[in-house]
Amino acid sequence: MANTLPKVPIVIVGMGWVGGIIAAELTKAGHNVVGLERGKSRSTQDYYHVHDELRYASRYELMQDLSKETVTFRNTEKVRALPMRSYGSFLLGDGLGGAGVHWNGQYYRFLPYDFEIHSKTIERYGKNKIPKEMSIRDWGITYDELESYFVKYEQMSGISGPSELPDNIGKMSIPYATPPMKMSPGMKLFTDASSKLGYHPYIIPSANLSQDYTNPDGIERASCQYCGYCERFGCEYGAKADPVVTVLPVAQKSGKFELRTHANVTGILHDGKKATGVKYVNTLTGQESVQPADIVILAGYVFTNVRLLLLSKLGKPYDPTTDTGAVGRNYAYQVNGASSVAVYEDREFNLAMGAGALGSSLDDFNGDNFDHSDLKFIHGANIRFTQTGLRPIQYQPVLAGTPKWGKDFKQATIHNANRILAVSGQGASMPNRYHYLDLDPEYKDSLGLPLIRMTFDFLDQDRELVKFIAQKTKEIADQMGATKTEIHDTIRQYNIVPYQSTHNTGGTIMGSDPNTSVVNNYLQMWDAENVFICGASNFCHNSGYNPTATVGALAYRAAEGIEKYMKKGGSLV
Repeated sequence: MANTLPKVPIVIVGMGWVGGIIAAELTKAGHNVVGLERGKSRSTQDYYHVHDELRYASRYELMQDLSKETVTFRNTEKVRALPMRSYGSFLLGDGLGGAGVHWNGQYYRFLPYDFEIHSKTIERYGKNKIPKEMSIRDWGITYDELESYFVKYEQMSGISGPSELPDNIGKMSIPYATPPMKMSPGMKLFTDASSKLGYHPYIIPSANLSQDYTNPDGIERASCQYCGYCERFGCEYGAKADPVVTVLPVAQKSGKFELRTHANVTGILHDGKKATGVKYVNTLTGQESVQPADIVILAGYVFTNVRLLLLSKLGKPYDPTTDTGAVGRNYAYQVNGASSVAVYEDREFNLAMGAGALGSSLDDFNGDNFDHSDLKFIHGANIRFTQTGLRPIQYQPVLAGTPKWGKDFKQATIHNANRILAVSGQGASMPNRYHYLDLDPEYKDSLGLPLIRMTFDFLDQDRELVKFIAQKTKEIADQMGATKTEIHDTIRQYNIVPYQSTHNTGGTIMGSDPNTSVVNNYLQMWDAENVFICGASNFCHNSGYNPTATVGALAYRAAEGIEKYMKKGGSLV
C-alpha cells in the first residue's frame, strides 16, 4: 500500500543538470523544494579512484542498469521493436548528477538559426526546401531571448573559452568566465590548416576549467589536470562542471532543499487539469510513496520525461498516422559518421593526455552559415579536432584493410596509437513525421511498467549531410601535413550499436501551438499549468552541437517561469 506523505510546494523529478539548476535557483529565492533522484547519492569522494577504464568506461559504472529498465528500438513501424540489452548507441546516466557527471564538458550555444529554423529556411530557400515529412518548426523563443540564460549557466559553471568567437556564431553579451584551455600540437595543426583554407576555427568552449575559479554562488573549483578521464567518469578535482560540484551544494546549503535518493518516480498524479503530485518507489525497499505537491517539475533525461507523461496519461500522445498529438513528437538524434584521419608516420603525439572538451572546431558548415541552394539537405555540422584522452582499453586505432583481430591487428593498434589525428563532423538531426517515442506494447521494466519505444532511422537528409561534411574534413586533414589521410563518408541504417552519441532530443518539445507542442517557452505544460518539463526533450530538432549549453539555459528560463507562476498562476504566455 502506498504511503501518502505531507504535501510540499515543489517536487523535482530527476537531479541532474536541470533539477540541480532549478533547485538552486528556487531555494535561493526562499522556496522549499523536494528533489527525487532514482539513483544513489554522490560526491567528489566517489571519484577519487575513478581512473579505472574497465570499471567505468567498459562496464558502465555510472550508467543505468539495463536489466531493470531500458528502451526498445525499431527503424520503422513495420518492424518489431527489441530492447537494448547492453550499452551501445548511447549511455543513460544514473545517480545524483545524472548524465551531467559523465559528460565530456564540450559547451556550445545553439545557433540563432536553430531557434527559428523553419521560418529562416523558408525565408532563404522557399518552402519547397523542406521535405514533406520533415517536421522542423520554430521553437517559440529566439536566441536573443535566451542569451541571458546562457550567460547564467556559463558564469555558474565557469565555462572556459576564447574572448572572441567567429561572426558565424551567435553574439555574446558577456565573455566566458575563464580563458580558453591549452593549445595542443594537434589542435594547432587543425587550426593552422583550417585558417589556411579560409575557415574560422576557435578553441572549443569548455566546462573543464582552464584555471581555478569561484562562481557567483561562492563555489570554488580547481583547474583541469588534463588527465583524459572525463567522458564516462566523474572528475575528482571538480574541474569538470557537474551538478554535484556546482548547483546541488547551493541548494543543499540553503536549508530549504530535501534530497531523496533511490526514489524512482513511476507516475504523475493529476485531475485532468492540474498535477496533484507524484508517486514513486524506493528502489531499496520497494515501498511506494505518494508525494502531493503544488508544482511538479520533470527534469529527467529525454526518455524519462516522455515516458512519465505517457504512463501518467498526461498530454495527448503523438500519432504519426494522423500527425496529431504532441507527447513523443519530434524525436531526433545526432548525425555522426563524417570524418577523416590524418596519419603521421614521421611523428608521434601524446594523445593519452587531454580533457573532455580540449579541442578546436569551426562552424563554417554548421546551421545555415553556407549556401544550401544546390544541396539535398538543410543545416550542417560542427567540424572539430578533439583531444579527449585516448585510453588503452577502448582506443584501438586501425586503418582500412587492417585485420580485425590477431597479430597484425595488435601491431597496427600499437603502431598507430599516437600517430592518428581525427577530424570529425557532428551533424544536426532533423525531425521526421515517423520518428517518435511511445510506450512499447510488449516489453516492461522490473516494476511491470511499459518501456519507452524509439522509432528512428537515418534518412537521405542525413546521408547527404555526411557525404558533404566528410569532404570538408578530408580537405582539412589533407592540409594538416600528414603522411596520408583516410576518409569516412557514408552512414547506413541506424542501429542501436555501436556507440555513437548520447545526444537524444525531443518528445516534449516547446513551441507556440498547444496542438503540436508540449510546453510553452517557459517550459510550462500546456495541458497542466503547474507542471514544468525541462531538458533536451524540449528540443524541436538537434543541432550540430552538444546539447548541454541549451539544456542549461532552458533550465534557468524554466526556474524564472516557475517563480512567475508561483506569484500569479495561470499560463505564462
